[in-house]
Formats: sequence, structure tokens, C-alpha cells
Amino acid sequence: YLIPTLRMLYISSYRQEYKSPTSQLPNRTPENPAMMNTDEGGTVNLVSKEGDAYEVPIAVAKMSKLVETTIDEESDEDVQEIPLPNVKATVLAKVIEYCTHYKSEPMTPIQTPLKSARIEEVVQKWYADFVKVEQVLLFELVTAANFMDIKPLLDLTCFAVAVMIKGKSADEIRKIFNISNDFTPEEEAQVREENKWCEQA
Repeated sequence: YLIPTLRMLYISSYRQEYKSPTSQLPNRTPENPAMMNTDEGGTVNLVSKEGDAYEVPIAVAKMSKLVETTIDEESDEDVQEIPLPNVKATVLAKVIEYCTHYKSEPMTPIQTPLKSARIEEVVQKWYADFVKVEQVLLFELVTAANFMDIKPLLDLTCFAVAVMIKGKSADEIRKIFNISNDFTPEEEAQVREENKWCEQA
């Protein structure tokens, strides 16, 4: 039941909050990847929803696939600005903290089936402590990791959410995250039917 519930949670959040980055960010993916500048010794400014700029080493910033494909390798600017209109400053600061630590101590990959429901038994202590945050912030980190396309962070935060909501009903989960249920009874039944194998496992 946990996986169908998570799926409904994400679809509801997507419908209510997600805004496609393609309408807000220029497409700067080089036509020829071989022409890309591989020098990652510089920095970029990641700009939050509120307009706060965080200067981050390019090697750290490129953990985000969104940022990586947005950086203009041929730009003459000393420090490029990458707008992240869906990420609040407090959340962006946590994302940068994660990515910075990851470069010095890569997180143990989270693989399924999980060997344990205890986060500290799956990843290193630093990462287990990183997701010991308030529920709202945790969900915002999930959303940011998804928007910025940072797979290790998305895996970690989704794991933390799964642990936190284990055993709770869909209604309880919606109350936790203040998400309205915009599924019709038929849509909700369809999601459960499509994921029936998860409940039987």
C-alpha cells in the first residue's frame, strides 16, 4: 500500500506545485557534446525563488542535471547565474549542503530491495542525519531534488519520506503535507489496481 500512496502523493503535488522549467530557463544544451568545456574549476550562482544567489563550484552545481544542461559553456560571463524559480532559499541552501558533502564523501547508493528500513543502516551517518528535518522541509527537499534532477538526493529524501509515512493512510499523508485530494474515486481505484502487485509483495 505504501508505494501506491506515494505515487498518489507525488501526482497530487505535481499537479498543484510543479512548473515546467522549460518555460523559465533557456535551453543551453550544446548541440555537440564534444565541444563542451570540461574545465569545472569555476563557480556559478544558483538563484533561489526569492532571488538569493549562492556561489557554488561548478563541479558541485553539476550534480544537478538541470543545472548541468543550463550552463552555457561558451559564456563570457565570469560567474553565470542559474535561476531556480521553484526552489526556496532555505531549501536551496540544504541542497547545496548535500551536494558539497557528496563530492567529498559520496553517498552509498540506495538500492532495492532495501536491506533495512533504518536509514542509518543503508547510508552513512551524515546522510541519515541530513534527512532528520521537519516534515515540510523534507517534502520540499524531495520536490527540489526532483525539479533539479539530483538522483542521489531524490533517492535519499524519498526513502526518508517512505520511512516516515509507513503505516499511515492516504488521508493521513495528505494531512501531513497539506495536500488536497484531487483524485476521483475512479482514479484512486485505478492507481491502486495498477500497483496491486506492490501490496501483494
